[in-house]
Amino acid sequence: MTLLNETHNPALKSWLASANTAGCDFPIQNLPFAVFRRKGSVEAFRGGVAIGDQIVDLAAVAKSGILKGEAADAAQAGAQDKLNALMALGSAAWSALRLALSRTLREGSAEQAGLQACLVPQPEAEYDVPARIGDYTDFYTSVYHATNIGKQFRPDNPLLPNYKWVPIGYHGRASSIGISGQQFRRPVGQTMPPGAEAPSFGPCKRLDIELELGIFIGSGNALGEPVDITEAEDHVFGICLLNDWSARDIQGWEYQPLGPFLSKNFASTVSPWVVTLEALAPYRTAFTRPEGDPQPMAYLDSAANRAEGAFDIQLQVGLQTPKMRADGQLEASICRTSYRHAYWTVAQMVTHHTVNGCNLQPGDLFGSGTLSGPSLDQAAALIELTTGGKNPIALPNGEQRTWLEDGDSVVLRGWCEREGAARIGFGECVGTVLPARAPLSRPTSALVTPD
Repeated sequence: MTLLNETHNPALKSWLASANTAGCDFPIQNLPFAVFRRKGSVEAFRGGVAIGDQIVDLAAVAKSGILKGEAADAAQAGAQDKLNALMALGSAAWSALRLALSRTLREGSAEQAGLQACLVPQPEAEYDVPARIGDYTDFYTSVYHATNIGKQFRPDNPLLPNYKWVPIGYHGRASSIGISGQQFRRPVGQTMPPGAEAPSFGPCKRLDIELELGIFIGSGNALGEPVDITEAEDHVFGICLLNDWSARDIQGWEYQPLGPFLSKNFASTVSPWVVTLEALAPYRTAFTRPEGDPQPMAYLDSAANRAEGAFDIQLQVGLQTPKMRADGQLEASICRTSYRHAYWTVAQMVTHHTVNGCNLQPGDLFGSGTLSGPSLDQAAALIELTTGGKNPIALPNGEQRTWLEDGDSVVLRGWCEREGAARIGFGECVGTVLPARAPLSRPTSALVTPD
């Protein structure tokens, strides 16, 4: 578990003025990682670190020789087109690089001139998915989301009996995970309309969001070797924003008995910036269970996890319709919640995933599951906000939404703030719905029987 150190000092200032502005997502206390290149260029993607409105180009840093020792080795690994090599180095290397960058970016640093030559303005950059994601596992860690969904199908018994005992998850599709700015076509598939005798095929009519966090695995574990909960966070590189879009009508028809398939594999969107667990150390909070709930089994429990295994990450969902965009209006907030409400922690997810010997690899991604809070305004999916489509959301410009319509953009934001610590942010995660692809035209032919 990461302890506070000199990089968290709220009094630290950077020689880069934009990093010192109030409300900045990327002050010197943050230093998250991404993969980027200059827009419209044929440059290779490479790792970068956010500071203010700039990116520290790790390829340029590695070439410059500014950093030494373990930090220099980490910068060299981060200079590749994906962050997997850096992730594989482990927490000591990540911390060494973060400390070295913090020191060189501080006011009065002797390396200011050298590092200044390694900066790229964020408005001039485009991003790629931060890691080569080998495997993606989506969890279900909000008891409020699970309860809200369960009430719509099982009013008298919304939670299944295993929920409070075991971290629920399923293996998802990694190839369709895209970076913020992703535009995807409305999915199509089979649905079973109410009262129908047979399913129909066509575009999804109940397209939804899922406000989640993405957890990137750093160093892995050998096949057959579980990760103890006291070591679990050493295997986590960092956290990003994740919108795990969902086709609710397709899901309702296909998910039994094996779970989501076409309803979830068409697109998931992650934010560019991965905030390290070290940067999140000041915003840890106690992990508690409601009185009367079963406590975690021994393999999912530790003193450190109880004391500060949860994170108070503030989360917000914004929705921008095509009309709002045409009128020059920004997205309207439809949800505000916090990761502190999760029923299972990051450490518990890692531990449970590996307890049977499953081997995680650098760059693997976990989804936290939809992170709804205890009240309706903290519901992190439209299926909850609209009570299954019965109560449309009223937007400030007079429009309404029950489900996402073509052209709608969803903007996720996240940040941490508390007294005695610097505010840090996650940037934004944006995705836009495009119309479904036109169906292929096939001639109708009569059945021909051979002579």
